[in-house]
Amino acid sequence: MFNWIRTFWKESTGLPAPPLTEKNLPDQTGKVFIVTGANTGVGYEVSSILYSHNAKVYVAARSESKAQAAIDAIKALHPKSTGSLHYLHLNLSDLGTIKSSVNEFLSKEDKLHWLNNNAGVMIPPKEQVGAQGLNLTYQTNILGPFLFTKLLLPVLQRTADSEPKGTVRVSWAGSLAVVLQSPPNGHKWKIAKDGSETLDDTLRNENIYGVSKAANYYLANEFGRRYNAQGVMHNSYNPGNLQSDLQRHLPGFVQWIMNKTVLYPAIYGAYTEIYSGLSRDNPALTSEQGVYLVPWGRKYGTRADLEAEIAKGPNGEAAKLWDWCDRVTKDFA
Repeated sequence: MFNWIRTFWKESTGLPAPPLTEKNLPDQTGKVFIVTGANTGVGYEVSSILYSHNAKVYVAARSESKAQAAIDAIKALHPKSTGSLHYLHLNLSDLGTIKSSVNEFLSKEDKLHWLNNNAGVMIPPKEQVGAQGLNLTYQTNILGPFLFTKLLLPVLQRTADSEPKGTVRVSWAGSLAVVLQSPPNGHKWKIAKDGSETLDDTLRNENIYGVSKAANYYLANEFGRRYNAQGVMHNSYNPGNLQSDLQRHLPGFVQWIMNKTVLYPAIYGAYTEIYSGLSRDNPALTSEQGVYLVPWGRKYGTRADLEAEIAKGPNGEAAKLWDWCDRVTKDFA
């Protein structure tokens, strides 16, 4: 309980000013970025900041009409930008479509400087499942980003070969739920109908969400460990307690209370995410795999049991989760 209170306090109140914002971000001319879930909330704010500094940004989202509306709004905000905004269809809840999304991107680009795995769902009704019949949260928050990232590794590596060390990155969306809502060791397993182990989807909804966020922390570390020689840096972040569309599945009165008490404007989450992808002032981000960041751009720890599993390397739960993701997604790679 003490760790729960301490974590909530440290990551929610008395926060220092963000070290990297639209006011001091360097020019991003020539840089190519993908921001998932970029048509709304924090992803929208991240895309707006990047575009305002002349970057080429791929707005990855399911709905073309919503993404185009976001693109038009961002362009109107920054009429002097020399960057560009492009819609990229991405449905993380359908593994069968992700490879075509990657191929669409690769048909247009030969570089990728930062992949921001920002998109996710929070506590949808448990009866909702992804296209492959698995729990919607697990498909959208874990398996989809895993496959998307894995398929983009070659272009990320090629980009890293010609960029300053540690500046080509993949960032994974965590949350306070990494510490506060995931079960011991980050997740639980159950036996599937085919006799194999799979993530347990019988947990309470808030714990399933916690599992998905802890999984992203694990995946940042595992991708970093397995592909460290490629020169691509992986990190994860708690963007902050934010006013965004992520709370849409919560009861209205809960949303109202949260907005009045513990939630900050979405732009602050964008500052955390921009820091994870573009800061060059923190040596850890350019030299250490799996760095975990908290609002609005500070390196921080998570939970002792999670750190212990990561320290076990190929024998830990992080490695086991990565192998599960690889097995479930192999037919779609």
